[in-house]
Amino acid sequence: MSVHILKLCVGAHSIAEIAQWQAGQMALGRRLPVCGTKSWPKRREQVLDGGSLFWIIKGMALVRQRVLEIAEVEDDFGLRCGFWLDPGLVPVVPQPRRAFQGWRYLEPGDAPTDLDAAVGLEGLPEALRLELTALGAW
Repeated sequence: MSVHILKLCVGAHSIAEIAQWQAGQMALGRRLPVCGTKSWPKRREQVLDGGSLFWIIKGMALVRQRVLEIAEVEDDFGLRCGFWLDPGLVPVVPQPRRAFQGWRYLEPGDAPTDLDAAVGLEGLPEALRLELTALGAW
């Protein structure tokens, strides 16, 4: 059974900014976008069995990427655990999340639904989806 990862997106304020940051990684020669982190997952095999990394932006889980590989990465902080991600960003129905450090596991039943599977929400701009979620509209 797969399990997902929740991770705060520090420094990005939108899905477009994540895409831009990851495009920059690829332009520098990385084969896939990667998110470096200090802690290695104990449930590694479950994450690799179809799990995704759900990005939390400004207190909301907004987008996910499949985790394709978990392997060492060297970044500005040295050698660390790297979540190597599918380049495709999949918007999800916004889900409020409290701040935390590092990352957390997310069980499949608690994961937000992909936006394209949510009837009537796929055409809304990101800012409007966030505002409606903050107001408790869904």
